[in-house]
Amino acid sequence: MNHLDHVELNEDDFTKEFEFGFQSIRDSLVHVAGCYHAWLGSFVLSETSSPLLTKEVLNTMQVDDIKRYFEQADRYVEKVFEQFTDKFDESIEKELAWRANSGLIRKTPRQLLVHSITHESHHKGQIVAMLRLLGHTPKNTDILGLSAKELTK
Repeated sequence: MNHLDHVELNEDDFTKEFEFGFQSIRDSLVHVAGCYHAWLGSFVLSETSSPLLTKEVLNTMQVDDIKRYFEQADRYVEKVFEQFTDKFDESIEKELAWRANSGLIRKTPRQLLVHSITHESHHKGQIVAMLRLLGHTPKNTDILGLSAKELTK
């Protein structure tokens, strides 16, 4: 899930704002991980009531902070598989802990896991475009382009 492996970015490139996507590479990465925190960590697993980071916190985040945010997102994915395998299609109905007055939302763990993954793929393409606009050549992100060593990670 880590989109920054193998790319060296300076701080200016990492936070440069573009006219598309989620503004910068940093902000896009935090947004992607935040989706897993919100929908899986908060809505499905009820492990956090404040899954999303404030703009103030986001503005101070470094690469290692973002990696830790993704590592927690990975743990949420693992827990969803562990705890909901037998009830993947059973609806969960509740309000969003991170959005006041959201009203009742009804979704299944399957819907939210698929949403989180497709959401990540969407933004991954934007991050790759940002990297290219900055003059970088990102490594192939397609599983068929990965080496045997990378496939076993």
